[in-house]
Amino acid sequence: MSGGRVVVLTGAGISAESGLATFRDSGGLWAQMDLAEVATPQAYRRDPAKVLGFYDARRKHARAASPNAAHRALVRLEEALGDRFLLVTQNVDALHERAGSERMIHMHGELEGALCARCDARWPAPAVMQLEDRCPECGAETCRPDIVWFGEIPYRMDEIAVALDRADLFVSIGTSGTVYPAAGFVTAARASGAHTVELNLEASAGASMFHETRQGEATSLVPAWVDELLSRG
Repeated sequence: MSGGRVVVLTGAGISAESGLATFRDSGGLWAQMDLAEVATPQAYRRDPAKVLGFYDARRKHARAASPNAAHRALVRLEEALGDRFLLVTQNVDALHERAGSERMIHMHGELEGALCARCDARWPAPAVMQLEDRCPECGAETCRPDIVWFGEIPYRMDEIAVALDRADLFVSIGTSGTVYPAAGFVTAARASGAHTVELNLEASAGASMFHETRQGEATSLVPAWVDELLSRG
């Protein structure tokens, strides 16, 4: 990997072994909750208290979790590659940062952030968000979680597109391969000549698009893959 650029995409599967529920499996969050009731702009307008309560619970759960060996392995890779490394995560928990990741993009937002629906100001989210919370910039009572809901455009897509275009290696970890635009990243990376690898508990919906697929638990699979990659120099 000497001189090569690496883009890593992570999904809910990398945090599952830290105790955070995934979304698409039979026991996942969306199997327990109708996403139309909690994860769309329409839901927020219809019942903001319910939406805020749902994300308060998710935030509390995420804060109680700890980074696992897969998160820490990606930190080792980042430390070795420096600015040739970019981590793009679909996850809204802060486990990557708490493990030590720095060169990263939260494309779906962050549980630890609050957003003003009027002026787009951002600030750290409290443990409990209240309907009467005021934006520190414009003073409006229009606060919401800094989360990209269904029907909204993920963050920093231009930066991600540039990174995929320049990548020599694209690796997808713990993703279902069903949520776009992230599910299309492998196609973009391959079109630019990158080698593509999927590391997942089981084959994703887009597994056939990857040059290489490996299956197993993230806490075993990711550290072993990082060790192998770094051993090549």
